[in-house]
Amino acid sequence: MQRRRWLMLAVALGFGLMGVLASRFIGEQQSRSVQAVRVDRVWAAELTDLAGRRQALTRWRGQVVVLNFWAPWCPPCRKEIPGFIRLQQRYGAQGLQFLGVALDQPEPVREYVQAAGINYPILLGGMAAGMLGQAAGNPQGGLPYTLILDRRGQPVITLLGAVSERRVEELIRPLL
Repeated sequence: MQRRRWLMLAVALGFGLMGVLASRFIGEQQSRSVQAVRVDRVWAAELTDLAGRRQALTRWRGQVVVLNFWAPWCPPCRKEIPGFIRLQQRYGAQGLQFLGVALDQPEPVREYVQAAGINYPILLGGMAAGMLGQAAGNPQGGLPYTLILDRRGQPVITLLGAVSERRVEELIRPLL
């Protein structure tokens, strides 16, 4: 069990380091194509929430979903989260649902979620999140990474690096 935790931590740290470096050197980058997204695999995913319950992503199908891969120790991730909180509050009743996929151990995630006041579901990662990230079009595992899905469950855009509140709002408003 201890070895598995160290392996999960090493995987999460590897993803995060790549993301921090990518964000630092390229900033917010959009993919011009969402062809790399394996939407069937994204919707088939199940991850554990902070209460330890398995959550199927299909639970949020029919809403505009902003699927964000992040970690509490990732500075660009922490930078974009306050904007996500505001957007969830502003547009949640209109069918917007942010989902955070945290690539870290439960306790640091739980502490950060509470301190930041995150108002949307947080799912815990590990190796399953890495595979979900690849299915979501992020084969290098950079953080932060965001996939926006429309109400039909189809990918609209992928974003690597910290994304501004204004940019996300521009992308989601036509979908609501």
